[in-house]
Amino acid sequence: MRIGILGGTFDPIHYGHIRPAMEVKQALALDKVLLMPNHIPPHKQQPNITTAQRLKMVDDVCQQLDGFELCDIEAKRNTPSYTVITLEKLNNLYPTDELFFIMGMDSFIQLQSWYQWQRLFDFAHIVVCQRPGWQLDVSHPMQQILTARSQGSLERPASYKQKNCGLIFPVTVTPQDISSTQIREQLAQGVIPTNLLMPITLDYIQNQRLYLP
Repeated sequence: MRIGILGGTFDPIHYGHIRPAMEVKQALALDKVLLMPNHIPPHKQQPNITTAQRLKMVDDVCQQLDGFELCDIEAKRNTPSYTVITLEKLNNLYPTDELFFIMGMDSFIQLQSWYQWQRLFDFAHIVVCQRPGWQLDVSHPMQQILTARSQGSLERPASYKQKNCGLIFPVTVTPQDISSTQIREQLAQGVIPTNLLMPITLDYIQNQRLYLP
């Protein structure tokens, strides 16, 4: 199988996470996408609600989307959620499948600051979501890596015929100008962002009185 993996704090999960993941799933003919909330994010401040509440919201969303599943491997970890450790474990769980780790271009250009980032390619392909027409500056240190590993089609080049990892798949996605911070601020002000959240997520937030004033 071809399995996509999208991690994040999902505080809360919103259409800015969901729609690009759906577009990547279709573009790369993925069999399923794992949505993976983290417990202790190494690059962000701690979430505003509990891990259990974030897991519940993500699971609710997955129940309504075909081919999406909750992955709680990082949520169960009591140490920072270093991606390379997670991908190594997932690679062991899915030894015959191709893993596609999904990230935005904003994360990709910071990849060299990630823990043991070079080893990510030992366990998965990297999917880089980018806005239409956006190009990485040729002088950026990640441009050489992007060029060397980039693969624009579903067919692997000859040099990777025997590998289920190590490629970069740039995927152009529809821009989603949505952030969890923006949603939390709106909710704190009593504004209900019905166009930014799936109805089941909004229902849970209101029932549990999360983020509300």
